[in-house]
Amino acid sequence: MVRLNRQQESEEEHTSEEEGETETQSCPECDSESLVTSGDGNEIVCEDCGLVLEEQTIDRGPEWRAFNHSERQSKSRVGAPTTNTMHDKGLTTQIDWKNKDAYGRSLSSEKRSQMSRLRKWQERIRTKDAGERNLQFALSEIDRMASALGVPRSVREVASVIYRRALNEDLIRGRSIEGVATSCLYAACRQEGIPRSLEEVSEVSRVEQKEIGRTYRYVSKELSLKMEPVDPKEYVPRFTSELGVSEEVKMKANEIIDETAEQGLLSGKSPTGFAAAAIYAASLLCNEKQTQREVADVAQVTEVTIRNRYQEQIEAMGIH
Repeated sequence: MVRLNRQQESEEEHTSEEEGETETQSCPECDSESLVTSGDGNEIVCEDCGLVLEEQTIDRGPEWRAFNHSERQSKSRVGAPTTNTMHDKGLTTQIDWKNKDAYGRSLSSEKRSQMSRLRKWQERIRTKDAGERNLQFALSEIDRMASALGVPRSVREVASVIYRRALNEDLIRGRSIEGVATSCLYAACRQEGIPRSLEEVSEVSRVEQKEIGRTYRYVSKELSLKMEPVDPKEYVPRFTSELGVSEEVKMKANEIIDETAEQGLLSGKSPTGFAAAAIYAASLLCNEKQTQREVADVAQVTEVTIRNRYQEQIEAMGIH
């Protein structure tokens, strides 16, 4: 037993020594630890003396060579990457709408009718149950609304992931697909820091604003989505660009928002209305007067909101 234990201890020490050697690998020639891997990943070379420590002969790349982008694209045999914006993540095949064979020749009338039937059945079997049909319709709605809002693709990906989570948690039951899809898109805009107000999202949706807000609060609560308060300064660049005012007005509006927000005026106020009032006040201070109606149309708020926020801001800053 003692001899066995000693043998085990010696084996453990030997393995620990080997692990230590692999962790802190050094050059046997100059004892340098600055080892680099070649660009193709086939060799490990000492940076100081140039000794090749390891040489890997396995080439994991393609068997063909390409010298420009078009040649690389033509020789590639893989499809588009998977995406959450499609219900099947883009993994199913699609039959091309062009009625031509592999050599580019037109198909006969009999073959064309056969391909038409195959396309129809291919489209039908892409969704196997009601859940996938629900997801397909919702993701197409998210894509349509995101295109109308002009948001980046990352927002569509996040909105698709949120909707998939809501579908798995059975939060869609009793609610319209359009309402949940719109609320997921609004939540994705909030998470990605894209300034889109609830009014703007409701304009491109087929659902009323009240239902979107109610569904958004429900989904964010059930999925525990962490939403930071919207900063009014995120709306300033877009509003000032649409109004065509100078950079001075934009900087002054940000100063007004910072100064008044520190005094607690932002609490409980709409960020779009607060930003619109700051832009209106900044345009007056910079002698580039914009009417309340013009600012209200751009920010999609009422003139009464701008007047109320404007009065609060100038009183807080001590401007008469």
